[in-house]
Amino acid sequence: MTRTDRQRWLLPSHLVEPGESGAARPRRTVRDWIVDTSLFLLAALVGLVAADAGAEYSSEPVILFDQLVGAAACCALWLRRRWPVGLAVALSLVSVVAPVAGGAVLASLFSVAVRRPFREVAWIGALAVAASTVQVFVRPDPTLNAGIAVVLGFVLILLVTAWGMLVRSRRQLVEALRERARRAEAEAELRAAQAQRLAREAIAREMHDILAHRLTLLSVHAGALEFRPDAPPEQVARAAGVIRDSAHEALQDLREIIGVLRTPGENGDGGGDRPQPTLATLDALVAESREAGADVVLDLDVDTAEDTPAVPASTGRTAYRIAQEGLTNARKHAPGTKVTVTVRGRPGEGLDVTVHNPAPAGPVPHVPGSGQGLIGLTERAALAGGRMEHGPAPDGGFALHAWLPWPP
Repeated sequence: MTRTDRQRWLLPSHLVEPGESGAARPRRTVRDWIVDTSLFLLAALVGLVAADAGAEYSSEPVILFDQLVGAAACCALWLRRRWPVGLAVALSLVSVVAPVAGGAVLASLFSVAVRRPFREVAWIGALAVAASTVQVFVRPDPTLNAGIAVVLGFVLILLVTAWGMLVRSRRQLVEALRERARRAEAEAELRAAQAQRLAREAIAREMHDILAHRLTLLSVHAGALEFRPDAPPEQVARAAGVIRDSAHEALQDLREIIGVLRTPGENGDGGGDRPQPTLATLDALVAESREAGADVVLDLDVDTAEDTPAVPASTGRTAYRIAQEGLTNARKHAPGTKVTVTVRGRPGEGLDVTVHNPAPAGPVPHVPGSGQGLIGLTERAALAGGRMEHGPAPDGGFALHAWLPWPP
């Protein structure tokens, strides 16, 4: 049993939520039983005092009638939570001929003020005041002035009603605060879920951008070895070396991603310390593709003067990933074609990255793909403050173009 479940008895039943242990909301909590019992005893005490005061000038049948009506009125208070309005009306009418029901009337008025809106409270309070006034003349008290009795009844009804309305307003405030807390908790959970979703998408995008290029190289060279079993030993050795290097790089990249996912205290393998690719490593990417047998032309025209701001690291990394994805797609869907990678930019004008390949000369084996790489690159470019477009080129090939910001 949790601490919250143990403290459920301290709350009124309407504020009790289903417990973690599965306990349903009770009709009455321990606190409700204590309050109801206290009101019953208080109403009974007021009735006994009124009966004792009226016994001095009342006949035996009237005394017996007062005792029976007073007992019934006090017992009826156990119904005040279910039928507060009907009970208050009935007890007010009964109090006209039975002053001993006055305590029960006040208790029922308190319940109405707590549970009903002001309009209902007002007319029921007016009914109680009218009944109290009529009762002064129907069952007069010889020891008390009639005017004082009317004023006393009015003041008591007003105080009890005001007390009940104060309790009602406090309950409404507590409920509003609880609802606000529930909304804040739900919004926090939603924000956490969105953050987790964005983190998963970023991880998936990073894994695709990093591993797709390496695995494509593995696939190309493994396929070459499969379809060229009679290749010269030097070519086989070179392809095997590329496969080995690509597999090693893929493992290093995967270790880096896993290292990022771990907490800093657990990331002891140094996988996250590898330098990130930038625009300066674009030559190495093109050289790697050429070594794999691709025909790649790099047209790099970027202002690198000493007095100009350098390309931001995030912009250079995004440009590298865009070129990497373009080379990977060309290798998969248009093998043997000439791929042109064009990078141009100046501070203040931005950085333009274009990867273009013509249509393949012959049929190309179908390579399964989900298109998530291009979607991820579009999101990556948008996160960097740029934009990316891709689609068929006028010559029948495929073009990928992106613009990335480069502050002056």
